[in-house]
Amino acid sequence: MKVKVTVDRIEKNLAVLLIRPKEDERINWPLKFLPDDIKEGDILDIKIDKDLKTKEDSKERVGNLIEKLKRKNKEN
Repeated sequence: MKVKVTVDRIEKNLAVLLIRPKEDERINWPLKFLPDDIKEGDILDIKIDKDLKTKEDSKERVGNLIEKLKRKNKEN
């Protein structure tokens, strides 16, 4: 999914982004995650994808930790 936004204003360490085309919804976005030369009025594309690989890796890691705790509980 790609979202097009307008940089409405910059406040301290945040950029206020308006979702196009209506620009009636906003997102407060940390400046550190935007290009260094960003300024008010710039138009940005934000791409959002699900990261299924990382999700599965996390699920497996948590499952392993749970099993380890269960084994440890049985030993005590």
